[in-house]
Amino acid sequence: MRTFAAFMKTKTLKKDKVNIITLGCSKNMVDSEVIGRQLNANDIDVQHESKKKDHNIVVVNTCGFIDKAKEESVNTILQQVDLKKQGRLDKVFVTGCLSQRYRDDLEKEIPEVDAWFGTMELPLLLKKFEADYKTELVGERLLATPNHYAYLKISEGCNRTCAFCAIPLMRGKHTSKTIEEVVAEAERLVKCGVKEIMLIAQELTYYGLDIYKKRMLPELLHRLADVKGLVWIRLHYAYPSKFPLEILDVMRERENICNYLDMPLQHASDHMLEAMRRQITKAEMDELIFAIREKVPGICLRTTLIAGFPGETENDVEIVKSFLQQHRFDRVGIFTYSHEEDTPAFALKDDIPAAEKEKRAQEIMEVQQEISYEKNQEKLGKVFQTIIDKKEAGRYLGRTEFDSVEVDNEVILHSEKKLVPGDFVNVKITKAYDYDLEGEVINN
Repeated sequence: MRTFAAFMKTKTLKKDKVNIITLGCSKNMVDSEVIGRQLNANDIDVQHESKKKDHNIVVVNTCGFIDKAKEESVNTILQQVDLKKQGRLDKVFVTGCLSQRYRDDLEKEIPEVDAWFGTMELPLLLKKFEADYKTELVGERLLATPNHYAYLKISEGCNRTCAFCAIPLMRGKHTSKTIEEVVAEAERLVKCGVKEIMLIAQELTYYGLDIYKKRMLPELLHRLADVKGLVWIRLHYAYPSKFPLEILDVMRERENICNYLDMPLQHASDHMLEAMRRQITKAEMDELIFAIREKVPGICLRTTLIAGFPGETENDVEIVKSFLQQHRFDRVGIFTYSHEEDTPAFALKDDIPAAEKEKRAQEIMEVQQEISYEKNQEKLGKVFQTIIDKKEAGRYLGRTEFDSVEVDNEVILHSEKKLVPGDFVNVKITKAYDYDLEGEVINN
């Protein structure tokens, strides 16, 4: 029979186990994966979004982009602090955008958090674990996604001055990784089993201007397309102003670059585009969209819009609806405007009630819903290469090259043959809904 002293000694020597909770965008996900790899390399047991609840330390990687995201981040921190008060956690650390932006206020309001860190303070976070920052691991991550796909951040920060956006306050100026660094990271990901990478940045098309003195995304894409084993390369967050059309030449030439482009436009009314400081007019956006579709026929265009920016009128909303009907985007996401302190738009009066912002967003999405349904109907009977993401409720879920993870359509698959996540199969579409498809696997 063990003595009490022996029991206490065993408990004291119990190894720390860390759970990382990630909120916000895919760029935050990559940061969490880097934290995980560094902790792991220091012989610290780490998991991401653990369901086991057998950890004693939590790192919350927060988002501070808009009101809803900030609220979710604060609520998550409070939940973890409550677990600490109950004795179910030893420590709670907070990092990420919310911590970067509001650290002084948060320290006073939630003193139970053991330490707060900004977006660029990974070495300081590691010190709390008595861990060393290992420079030889730069570019290495402990993947939190399924093994067959990963996000790849090619730069950090943003030099744009969009009136509504707080990202430069939290992430600083644009800083590109070198081409060699990005390619080496892609090669490591492929060795881990990754077949699809999604290129992300605050501003993808600005890539390379800081270190090469010219836009280098086309050259980077060529180099990435040469990486053996990389089946799909997908582009997210391309800024429309001064868009480098050479990107499209590479997309057309290289088979493993998906015919997919995520280009947030935010609005379609010149009145709003000017107020938002988007550095582009509706006519210029029209011209760009025509040029993109001419260079890459059949390309999937995804965009994001904002409803309820200060001064927006009903007429501005109608212009957005007409714009969607004219260009028939494949995918559209929408945010309601969030009045963010220290942004240029904060000087304007936030003059549209929250309920009205939601109403306008809903109206716009109803237009897009119809377009999405019609576009999906056009896919009936056609065959698409599809990547298998997972099995759920007795059926498989996958995506075509025209769909990114979580934000776009899924393909519901029926197959007698066992399929494995990361497999590529040919799928004939048999049913089409507003935002999803159903299909059957056919012999490759």
